[in-house]
Amino acid sequence: MIRKILLAFLVLNLTACAELQQVVNQLPQETTSLGNDQIASGLIQALNLGIDKQVTKLTQTDGFFKNELVKITLPEELQKVDKALRDIGLSNLADEGLKVLNRAAEDAVKEATPIFVDAVKGITFADAKNILLGNDDAATQYLTTKTQTSLYNKFQPVINNSFAKVGADQIWANLITKYNNIPFTNNVNPDLTDYVTGEALNGVYKMIAIEEKEIRNNVSSRTTDLLKRVFALQD
Repeated sequence: MIRKILLAFLVLNLTACAELQQVVNQLPQETTSLGNDQIASGLIQALNLGIDKQVTKLTQTDGFFKNELVKITLPEELQKVDKALRDIGLSNLADEGLKVLNRAAEDAVKEATPIFVDAVKGITFADAKNILLGNDDAATQYLTTKTQTSLYNKFQPVINNSFAKVGADQIWANLITKYNNIPFTNNVNPDLTDYVTGEALNGVYKMIAIEEKEIRNNVSSRTTDLLKRVFALQD
């Protein structure tokens, strides 16, 4: 009788252990063993997705001009030019001047996308885990800090070429000449290439940040095993 009781207890105990093991097997796998290099690779992959999914939108017609997040508006110096031209009946020319600034940015980003890809590829994360556990745009902010100066220098000649390509240089030369000929106005001679280069770069970083935030907050946006493992650490 005692033997039967012991046997029943053993069977129940083994069954409980089997059920416990089944529960353990269903738990998420441990991901804290990921090293800095793997986390850095995940962050780079997220930034590259930002280029693939978001920055490419900027290269389309109206990618800047009709995107209120990144639309290039006139610098303060040119706002008075815009107003003065509209006051004398040249609203259409003023509208075209604003549009071509954005067209130049759209064209330039299309030509310069490989520059952004190389910048992301070459970035090194000294403390990838802290960046992973940081703000929604922490990786993008890090990218900005590490690449903005070098990207500006590479991007500026692309913008300059795009100005000529879309006719922005001629349109703005005409606009500024007309403004400077208006009596009682102070002449202006803005560096539009410099201005649009900076604004276009800001737009690129902003769109990359949008995708980073999406990956951080939406599990379904983590489209690779590496992204799933790395960003699970910050959930």
